[in-house]
Amino acid sequence: MDHQKILKTPRLVLITDSQRLPAERFFEAVDAALGGGVDAVLVREKHMDSARLLSFASALRELTHLHSAELIVHSQADVAKAVQADGVHLSAMDMNQIPPMKAWINDPAVRFSTSCHNEIELEFAKRFEADFVFLSPVFATKSHPDEEPLGITRFRELSTASELPVVALGGITPQNRNQLEGYGVAVISAILDVEDSKAAASTLRGEPLS
Repeated sequence: MDHQKILKTPRLVLITDSQRLPAERFFEAVDAALGGGVDAVLVREKHMDSARLLSFASALRELTHLHSAELIVHSQADVAKAVQADGVHLSAMDMNQIPPMKAWINDPAVRFSTSCHNEIELEFAKRFEADFVFLSPVFATKSHPDEEPLGITRFRELSTASELPVVALGGITPQNRNQLEGYGVAVISAILDVEDSKAAASTLRGEPLS
């Protein structure tokens, strides 16, 4: 089953971490990655206050528009609404906020996603009317070294059983991307920690650009 194509979840999501690079280099890398096939950028900058986040998300909104890509904002629906983002993402702990946030934004075109790590969270995501989920960690990841990876077999079991479309997250690289055929993937370091972000994105996308 192709959980990416059936309900048109993003094929390749870049999750931001602006602290990895100097500001100018960061935006160059994002621009290159968008040119290589990233079709959604998830703004996740927990260290930023609302004013900085608004400015940062506005700059990314311009870039994503240029490349006809989606912009998703983590947690802050007010910022998402201000920059006319395409989606809002919430952590597993906050997924119960999806219904009131949807009502407040009042735009059916804005999609809501949430993070899931097991079958219970996947069921709650459906109950709270998420449009799609990020299921993680598929592989071991440096950002969460103590978290037991699902592995390909368990990931496929959970995603197949889920009624919501699934994007894979956690430890995904150009080398293991082919193990997730049929799924959209989300990455950070695989694009931001390499010299050629465009080439990395092209490989991670896993299909030719249309």
